[in-house]
Amino acid sequence: MRWLFQLLIVPILCLVAIAIPAVPAQAICLPYDIEILPKAGLPGTNVTVYGHNFALDKLVEISYDGTWMTKGRTDTIRGDFTITFTIPEGCKGYYQVLADVGYVKMDTYFNVKPGLAISPEEGPVGSNVTVRGAGFARKEADIELMYYLNDRYQTVAGNITANVTGSWETGFQIPPSPSGQHKIDAQGAESKHYEVSEATFRVTAEIGLDESSGIVGESVTMTGARFAAYEKGIRILFDGQAVATGIKANSKGEWQASFHVPDMPSGEYAISAEGDQTRNEDVGELSFKIRPEVVLSASEGHVGMDLSVAGRGFSANGTVVIRFAGTQVTTAGTDDKGSFEVSFAVPRDRYGDLPVTAEDAAGNDGTAVFVMESNHPNTPALISPASRGWLGFIGKVAPTFEWSPVSDDSGVSYSLQVATSDDFAATSIIASATNLTETSYTLPEALPQGTYYWIVQAVDRAENESDWTSARSFRVGFLPRWGLIVAIAVAAVVVLIFLIRALVRRRSIYYDRW
Repeated sequence: MRWLFQLLIVPILCLVAIAIPAVPAQAICLPYDIEILPKAGLPGTNVTVYGHNFALDKLVEISYDGTWMTKGRTDTIRGDFTITFTIPEGCKGYYQVLADVGYVKMDTYFNVKPGLAISPEEGPVGSNVTVRGAGFARKEADIELMYYLNDRYQTVAGNITANVTGSWETGFQIPPSPSGQHKIDAQGAESKHYEVSEATFRVTAEIGLDESSGIVGESVTMTGARFAAYEKGIRILFDGQAVATGIKANSKGEWQASFHVPDMPSGEYAISAEGDQTRNEDVGELSFKIRPEVVLSASEGHVGMDLSVAGRGFSANGTVVIRFAGTQVTTAGTDDKGSFEVSFAVPRDRYGDLPVTAEDAAGNDGTAVFVMESNHPNTPALISPASRGWLGFIGKVAPTFEWSPVSDDSGVSYSLQVATSDDFAATSIIASATNLTETSYTLPEALPQGTYYWIVQAVDRAENESDWTSARSFRVGFLPRWGLIVAIAVAAVVVLIFLIRALVRRRSIYYDRW
């Protein structure tokens, strides 16, 4: 028995001897340490390495899996450091993170896990989504992509193989799904779906507009889909404010409603919808542009009338320039909703369609059309000179022409032409006057003896012209100057002959007496 006891005690003493030097080794407390946060994640994760109680103001170099990643320094108070870097692309597993601080090196480990990233992260049903996997095993095969729908995963892409760094990329189209968050996961020959960091895609309820822009007060129709069946309390939001309420979806979660564009300044606004069950963030936003609008107090009229211009949908608290047929006529200030109203007298311009425009400093502009009246004025009646009348006896005369007045809403002026022929060919016109405001006119130059013709026309300030009057003739001078001379000469001869005959006769009578 003694030898049995000795046989047992020897290995026990050996074990105690081995254990004794190990105790103080475990009790050794190093003055410095490092920590990495987070400790696990996908490639592309931003991680931070924290160091404590190292030497003061020392260079710190960080390596990842043997590759130097970044540098930093310990502080000058406690010898701490904080250094951040991004985990590079790599396969699943543990990777050493080493901090080299002078002659001291300490390491820790980062666990690369497989995971997914998607783009975009939200959208309506039918959206094309790109999914990128990272952190899978090297050349891992038989990877399938799964979409969570109706309380279970459905495979939406398969036969995917990772590359040598455990990464892959594929795409799929979001299938018909209710609005809200839907998980996207993956699994392969070596990576189980519960190991993979899933992604989520938020299916937005669908809305649509029959117009993408409009003017204040215009009716716009919105349609909705993928809301909850028979959902109540649906409201349309224009720039966050409800513009239509009390809308109810049908059994398929579909609805349709109209609203009026609110009185707001011009610009792009977000339009959305929400209901008692469907949150606003689960509904996509649409962009709607408010366009400027110009409204006239009268769509047609005449020169000189008062015309009011009202505008909506311009920049708030700004200045608007008003132009009539391209010429500035006035300005107006807008209120905080981008509206204004101003009046002016219609200026003289040609008949027909004329644009009235308003434009602010931001380039917002609107146009309305004013129809200038096109009714021609009545034709004047000629008064003087009388038809076939004579002006003057001899020499040149500067005739004065007179005609009857004509009235018109736009105001009138007159045109006069004098010619040597009644057809008023261009070569026969010897005098012409336009824009005459009086009903009489004296030629500035005298006309020589001869026969002339004259006509008059009325023209309003909208450039509407009456018919020309019928041509009327008149004659200047009874005799030409040479005729007067001949007549005087003939008269002198006649008088001389008469005197001679009288003298001869008197002498004959005298001699007869004797």
